[in-house]
Amino acid sequence: MTEHAGRVRLIYHMCLREEWELAVKSGAYAGSSQDRADGFIHFSTAEQLPQSARRHRKGQAGLVLLAVDPELLSEALRWEPSRHGALFPHLYGTLPLSAVISVCDMPLDADGVPLSPPLGASFHGYGS
Repeated sequence: MTEHAGRVRLIYHMCLREEWELAVKSGAYAGSSQDRADGFIHFSTAEQLPQSARRHRKGQAGLVLLAVDPELLSEALRWEPSRHGALFPHLYGTLPLSAVISVCDMPLDADGVPLSPPLGASFHGYGS
C-alpha cells in the first residue's frame, strides 16, 4: 500500500447483493464482472463514493456497500489515478472476507442513484 492508504480509515466497494452472497459462500470476493474485466476490484474513499455511485451504478437496484479496512489488505492494494487525476484504491487480487468490516444495502433515490448510509454510522456485519 502507499502512504495515501495510511490516511484512509475505510474504503468502499459497491456490488450486487447476489455477488456478495456468492462470495460469503465461497470464502472470498473476486469482484464484479466489470472488476474482473478491468483486472482489479474498484474501491472508492468516502469522499469519492457519491460520484462513483452516480457514474457507475445509477439505476442498479439490489446493491450493497462493502466497507473495507485497507490495512487488512496486502500490497495488492494500489492507489492509482483515475477521474481528474484523483487517486482511487484498486485491489489486484481477491478481497478476503476478513477485511470487510460491514455491509449495507444501498437503496435507490428518486433519480435512481444508489444511496449509502451515513458512513460514520454502524451498519450490519458482513454475513448479515
